[in-house]
Amino acid sequence: MLLVGNPNVGKSVIFGALSKTYVTVANYPGTTVEIARARATAIPGAPELVDTPGTNSLIPQSEDEQVTRDILLREPDALVIQVGDTKNLRRTLYLTLQLAELGRRQILLLNLQDEAQDLGVRVDRGKLEARLGIPVLSTTAIRGSGLEQIPKRLPEASVARLSASYPRAIEDACQKVEALLPEALGPARRGIALMLLAGDDSLLPWLTPQVGEEVLAEVGLIRAQVERQLGRRVAGVLSRSRFRAVEELLKETFRADRAAYGSFRETLGALTMHPVWGAFFLAGVLLAAYLFVGVFGAGTLVDLIEDGLFGKIINPAAQRFFQTLLGPGLITELLVGPYGVITMALTYSLAIVLPVVGTFFIFFGILEDSGYLPRLAVMLNRVFRAMGLNGKAVLPMVLGLGCDTMATLTTRILPSKKERVLVTLLLALGVPCSAQLGVILAMLSSMSFLGTFLWGGVVAATLFGVGWAAARLLPGRSSDFLLEIPPLRVPQLGNIFIKTAARTEWYLKEAVPLFILGTLVLFSLDATGLLRVFEGLAKPVVSGLLGLPPEAASSFLVGFLRRDYGAAGLYALRDAGKLDGVQAVVALVVITLFVPCIANFFMMIKERGLKTALAMVAFIVPFAFLVGGVLNFVLRALGVSL
Repeated sequence: MLLVGNPNVGKSVIFGALSKTYVTVANYPGTTVEIARARATAIPGAPELVDTPGTNSLIPQSEDEQVTRDILLREPDALVIQVGDTKNLRRTLYLTLQLAELGRRQILLLNLQDEAQDLGVRVDRGKLEARLGIPVLSTTAIRGSGLEQIPKRLPEASVARLSASYPRAIEDACQKVEALLPEALGPARRGIALMLLAGDDSLLPWLTPQVGEEVLAEVGLIRAQVERQLGRRVAGVLSRSRFRAVEELLKETFRADRAAYGSFRETLGALTMHPVWGAFFLAGVLLAAYLFVGVFGAGTLVDLIEDGLFGKIINPAAQRFFQTLLGPGLITELLVGPYGVITMALTYSLAIVLPVVGTFFIFFGILEDSGYLPRLAVMLNRVFRAMGLNGKAVLPMVLGLGCDTMATLTTRILPSKKERVLVTLLLALGVPCSAQLGVILAMLSSMSFLGTFLWGGVVAATLFGVGWAAARLLPGRSSDFLLEIPPLRVPQLGNIFIKTAARTEWYLKEAVPLFILGTLVLFSLDATGLLRVFEGLAKPVVSGLLGLPPEAASSFLVGFLRRDYGAAGLYALRDAGKLDGVQAVVALVVITLFVPCIANFFMMIKERGLKTALAMVAFIVPFAFLVGGVLNFVLRALGVSL
């Protein structure tokens, strides 16, 4: 069975309610898009359930949408559970129509009923079900309402009786293309023919082995002929015809009390996107994030776990145990030495980073479920345009303040390859993760306001400058900024818990092994003496160009493997009186712009490929030192005292 629906309609909640078991998450073959699979234990026979990425159309505009379309084509016999937003029935039925053209058996869940009622939206479910000829259920997934009807109505699944009336020229062309397609495609032939007439080239890798290039060339001639007859592109005609069919059905089944749209929640939602008042809301959100993630997560929880649990109990006990069991030696050093798996990798990943990203996951889940993030994207769209992006980049950039490794993974949501590469570069260049940011803020707290302003200003200017230049150098085009704005919602505690647990599981499976690998690399460098060689090679640049004491070289080297520890090394130098104000600002600028931790580097390789990741590192490292060197020269030349 396949869960299919538009973005932000509650598919994942329904997936969790139907499966209630261990979930397998893996990349869809040939892509970086992850697909969740599980046994639907709430349904008799526990069939496999696949949670497909959200899509607005089966003619894809992004990699996520293409994956959903490909799954539908490659699993033609799988029953479809379509999930739709009751408030946006037009968009829901547009997808229903396309599923019907593919001949897919389905049931339809009209979700978010609570929000629809609050906004005065009413759907005549009985009439809609009679017109479509498929089961139509009303659900509020986050409360579990209506979900018990799914197993009961699944046997009634059928192909929806919803079709569009296309011009005769398109119908004739569709019949010609259908005749060229293999009969093995069955009822899907009409839908596939319409996709080909719309010029959907993303079908070609899947279809070419089945029909051959000669058939596809003939399809191209048919499409060109019909477009000459129509005087316009087929894709636009198909879209308008489908929306007309949907509008006719909406007139019979959909009612909206427009007075309800003036509610307090709608007014508040509009204020969050206001150019002036929206800034105050953003300031409040940032303050809350700082208090919960920065103070409570990076401060209170890290102190309790790192200093208390690991510092006083786990690490001393592990050191005594392995010293007694194995005695002094290489294996003991590997496990509990300065660069040991337990004393460094696990302490870092579980005691320092996990409390921070855990609190960030909770906070981000609240923002996500409340509907605030799309509004933030709208408000900051103009700002991100200056960096060659649009407001959709808000999500991974904000996530980067929690963990750049996770944020790099979420660049998958961006529609174009160019934007995904650009955001990955900016994340690696100048977005400090929460662990590093906490140390940086602690260091800045002992400095003047001018020092803090210089650090923030130089980092921000660098991001904008590099983003502006890279957007013009990288091939490809940026996507249009099209974003649906959901209503503001009260986050549900259960949903926040599920999302936080799932993201924490991802962190433990994906990120922690990378931290262990990074520690093993550092241990090997130290054991072979290469660590001291690298530090020696870096000292001339650190002392000459940046004007920092030689001891700072080790901070930059360790900073690649343990990002916040690099900043912590600089903090220790500052605390020992070895860095004056100018040196401290220069050092912080360089460590912020420096290559992120090795975990993120491996994630960059996984998402963007080895060649692109190495190219980014080859640019970032010298560029960070260059910016620091210029800043050092300017401040010294002007005689600035911080």
